[in-house]
Amino acid sequence: MRRGSIVRMLAIGIASAIVVALVAVLIPWLPDSASEEMDRITFTYWFATVICIGIFAVVAAVIVYSVRTFRVQPDDDSDGPPIHGHTGIEILWTVIPFVLVTAIAIVSAVVLAENGDAGSNPLRVNVFAQQFAWRFEYPQQNGLRSGELVLQLDRSTKLELQAADVIHSFWIPQMGQKQDAVPGITTELVITPTRTGTFTVICTELCGLGHATMRARARVVTKGEFQRWVRQQQRPAGGGGGGGEGAQLFASAGCGGCHALQKAGTDAQVGPSLDDIGSKGADFVRESIVDPNADVTQGYQPGVMPTTFGESLSNQEIDALVQYLTQGG
Repeated sequence: MRRGSIVRMLAIGIASAIVVALVAVLIPWLPDSASEEMDRITFTYWFATVICIGIFAVVAAVIVYSVRTFRVQPDDDSDGPPIHGHTGIEILWTVIPFVLVTAIAIVSAVVLAENGDAGSNPLRVNVFAQQFAWRFEYPQQNGLRSGELVLQLDRSTKLELQAADVIHSFWIPQMGQKQDAVPGITTELVITPTRTGTFTVICTELCGLGHATMRARARVVTKGEFQRWVRQQQRPAGGGGGGGEGAQLFASAGCGGCHALQKAGTDAQVGPSLDDIGSKGADFVRESIVDPNADVTQGYQPGVMPTTFGESLSNQEIDALVQYLTQGG
């Protein structure tokens, strides 16, 4: 190949690489990292992206140069010259992809192994998923239960996920890691937060009519703030559980994702409004929680509301929720 041809191909390859690199760099494809695991995932992403940009540049250079140089003239109907394969080139384009794919595989395997290592003393959180809410339990903090996920800065957290009904999928975009919660088995996920802030837990597995509302708040706090939060949450709820505990349960159980309730500030329409449910009596409200298909409001479908609240909520929690829903504004 002539030197001029090599220069032209090189110029085409460099131009192609610059264009694709600008697309890769200038568009924020990934959220800002907030965990060690996301940092490793981001490294893997850019490692593979750089390799892909290089391959694209080479292929683009060869294609553009060939189209411009060897294109057939309008009146040329003759056959092209017979050629035979070049053994050296064939070996080269086999070995190079093999090396690059192997490199990506090794980096990915190392990242997967490190992202699954929670260390010797992780914070343990049991994650319970059901249509359409997340609940979190802290076994090391005397079984503390919460509707929000509170994590400690720079401390690995080992999440053990369970689902009560259908498959859900746990994801905090800034944390990178994603894991399914599957009925009947326990899955695990490790997160090591690197910055404080408030984030959103998202269900990324279509799990029913209220899937889009299956959200929970995740907060990353310092060690001192985490200990203060634990002490505050472990204090007995006041008011007999009706107002304080009932309101917390309404939020943590995901009721607001399907039902409108003015005093709770929710306006969802998957299920009927609860603003006047107190007029139907406490027994009806309790039955609607533990056996929602027993008396379905006209205009709404049976089988939508989860039937697992009778198992996932204690009698005391159900009493608090009933009191909250039946008492005045």
